[in-house]
Amino acid sequence: MATASPGYTQTSTTDAPAATHAHKPAAAKTDISDSTLVKSLPGFRNGYATVNGVRLHYVIGGKGEPLVLLPGWPETWWTFHKIMPALAEHYTVIVVDLRGMGASSKPTDGYDKKTMAADIHELTQSLGYDKVAIAGHDIGSAVAFAYAENYPEATDKLVMMEFPHPDDSLQTFPLLPANGAYGDRLGSARPNLWWFAFNQVSGLPEQLLAGRVRLEQDWLFHYFLVNEKAVDMRDRAVYEHAYNSAAAIRAGNAWYQAFPQDISDNRNYGQLQMPVLVMGGPAYKWMKMVVGDKAVNMSAVDVENSGHFIQEEQPERVAKSMLDFLQSARE
Repeated sequence: MATASPGYTQTSTTDAPAATHAHKPAAAKTDISDSTLVKSLPGFRNGYATVNGVRLHYVIGGKGEPLVLLPGWPETWWTFHKIMPALAEHYTVIVVDLRGMGASSKPTDGYDKKTMAADIHELTQSLGYDKVAIAGHDIGSAVAFAYAENYPEATDKLVMMEFPHPDDSLQTFPLLPANGAYGDRLGSARPNLWWFAFNQVSGLPEQLLAGRVRLEQDWLFHYFLVNEKAVDMRDRAVYEHAYNSAAAIRAGNAWYQAFPQDISDNRNYGQLQMPVLVMGGPAYKWMKMVVGDKAVNMSAVDVENSGHFIQEEQPERVAKSMLDFLQSARE
């Protein structure tokens, strides 16, 4: 199911201009540029850094030890805007648009999670931090895991939300859902992750979706949200703009096209020794099982009454769980 796109405009430059939607009412325009969005979060500012051959956009604010937040598909740094103020009361919060995301550059390669983790490591080092706590959602969760595996000495604690690092279990997922078990809402059924396969295709998705990516995004939000109002019209306009160009679709899909390499890298990863927290809504049991095989000191939180986007549907619960974990003494 898809709803009509609201009338929002973006003032910052991107790889390609968003398509013009004839049905947008001219009187309903609102600025959704990063410079405007960050003004709604007192104490935060935009930053840019060229590291590991890419230019990364990040948003930083708060006080205390560093906490890095990494978003996932099909969103941007804005996905954490509901929890950033609470976290910033205790930590210097650094929210990064990953390689290929939002205002960060979109190179032709380097979308395996090990390389993307190197991006984040170079960024944190350039900001003067030798060690950080790191958290991620969805694709960002996989990158956070790769960061902890490849830079354990630079990782204080790890928080993973709603997606583990790709492992061999991904290759067992069925192409077709069970008979009668598939609808337009997730509910309690096992998800049919058709976009995992769709995003593997090179070239075609951007031809089909450039200028109208909102159709796909609205379907995903409808499917995965318990409360659809948790990702409101402004939020959706932000994400629509971020992924509406062919370059953005190509880059976001490249995160999925790198899964075979990620799975191969995962086979060589050892046990994580730092404290690890996994949080999940629909993916809770899967996360607990997969990450539990790699973490010797893991805690798990089942975020009830939430779909995939837990930080947007249950921000108070997510922020409290993160703070309780991050502030707990090492065992």
